Amino acid sequence: MITRRNFIRKAGAMGVGLSLAPYIVQAGNGSSGLVGANDKIRVGLIGCNGMGFADLQAYLRHPEVECVALADIDEGVLNRRAADVEKKTGKKVNHLYKDWRKLIDHKDIDVVIIGTPDHWHCLQLVAACESGKDVYCEKPLGNSIEECNIMVRAAEKYNSVVQVGQWQRSDPHWQDAVEFIRSGQLGKIRTVRVFSYQGWCPSIPVKPDEPVPQGVDYDMWLGPAPKRPFNRNRFHFTFRWFWDYAGGLMTDWGVHLLDYALFGMDVTAPESVMAAGGKFGYPDDACETPDLLQTIYTFKDFTVLWDHAIGINDGAYGRGHGLGFVGEKGTLVLNRDGWEVIPEKVGGKERMEAVPFKKHYGDGGLNLHVTNHLECIKSRNRQTNASIEIGAHIAKFSQLGNIAYRTGKKLSWNGKSFNDRAADKYLVKEYRNPWKLPKI
Repeated sequence: MITRRNFIRKAGAMGVGLSLAPYIVQAGNGSSGLVGANDKIRVGLIGCNGMGFADLQAYLRHPEVECVALADIDEGVLNRRAADVEKKTGKKVNHLYKDWRKLIDHKDIDVVIIGTPDHWHCLQLVAACESGKDVYCEKPLGNSIEECNIMVRAAEKYNSVVQVGQWQRSDPHWQDAVEFIRSGQLGKIRTVRVFSYQGWCPSIPVKPDEPVPQGVDYDMWLGPAPKRPFNRNRFHFTFRWFWDYAGGLMTDWGVHLLDYALFGMDVTAPESVMAAGGKFGYPDDACETPDLLQTIYTFKDFTVLWDHAIGINDGAYGRGHGLGFVGEKGTLVLNRDGWEVIPEKVGGKERMEAVPFKKHYGDGGLNLHVTNHLECIKSRNRQTNASIEIGAHIAKFSQLGNIAYRTGKKLSWNGKSFNDRAADKYLVKEYRNPWKLPKI
């Protein structure tokens, strides 16, 4: 039987290969694609809390999208989100699963949205690609360097159209800032300051282990991660502060902001990386990841400095987050609010004209990001604005910073391994039985 999905899979397989360069691509409007104007695109969401549900809502803004299934290990979350979708769309979600594999097996789903914690992304994305589905995966793409490599191979092998949740890649003011940076008007750029100071994010007090809450499949939540007693600090949002499941702010905000440092400078791999930091603000709280961290990535003739802190807002340029491209003539400062250029002033004379603050504009990065994904699905263009290659590259780049911090060493990276055996041990996560790292 030739289904619409099989047809567009075969048609897409005849396309030419993709460049791995991290360029922004604007897809067409899909009018010449293989999905008709009246065709439904059926989506299923795995991981219904937080950003997973925000992503689904962005898809449901499009009349051709229908949510046919939800999966979550927390029964309370699952039922609440099913009610939310029905209220929004007027249609009941007929398929609710606590085991995400049942959603993957659902034959009528075209697109899988992955909103689970980082340690689950690899298994779920590979399974979705193998089943012939397209994927929107929350960032960071993977929780280890090898997971990212595997996911890229899976998407390529099965010709899946993947969008990674780095939605700033679709936000016009970020794109315009990059055009200005690459114009050369800033002069020689010596360094890029990348910072994330999250004052809203409090310390997490130590809490005792407790029984698993009713309706939660905790063993499935752990999945490939090590077996541990249930603790609320490691569950839902705050999982990101524990090495078993994530990489702290370095991988949470880092994949957004460091991505634009590399994109603006049109570079990929650093010559070396080193890091310093620790639990300086909250030494006795429950978090494992550092509450303060500085990482220096050295390139041939400039550096990228990552700087983060939890519980305080005092970032560079009076902002809580962003980037500063520091040039000989001026510095371009960019974040989610907008961008501006601050002239370099020497001897009382400005070396260039200021660019007044350009406030964020457009329909919102997430909405534009989802629109781009849908257009690429219709045209079978695998080079989405945040393709799997882009997502994998920056997830690995952020991992380099964490590995430098955890080893306490200055490391060289050749694209596959470090110059240090202790650091190489962090390349691959050990999976808990019966889960196995996919082989692609």
